[in-house]
Amino acid sequence: MIRRGCIDITVLGALEVSERGDLANWIVPGKRAAGIGGAMELAQKAKKVVVLMNHVNRLGESKIRKECALPLTARECVDLIITDMAVLEVTSQGLVLKEIMSPYTLEDVVRYTEADLRIPEHISYIGGERNLELET
Repeated sequence: MIRRGCIDITVLGALEVSERGDLANWIVPGKRAAGIGGAMELAQKAKKVVVLMNHVNRLGESKIRKECALPLTARECVDLIITDMAVLEVTSQGLVLKEIMSPYTLEDVVRYTEADLRIPEHISYIGGERNLELET
């Protein structure tokens, strides 16, 4: 089913995602890893790829990067990134900030995202009662 492209959506974890939607999810530097596994096929063949991950690593560095530093699982395959801070959509114009998770702020998301963000006029704030409206 995967190789024939019959999968509509897949949800994967990631170590890093680039602003173009490149996915790195299979190796940790300095550790032994079993290998890339089936994630490569899922990332390349699914019609939509959603990534669930922490926004930053243990050192507080962004996992949403301009370019992935880790080996890639697949290029330009990610459609949506959901982190503990935000929801980001990968578009041909770059990453679009869709939602911010409570208790984080827009400033937090911008500070902890290495990749450039496109910030729309209206952003949903999840887990709170406010709706952010930004001036253009």
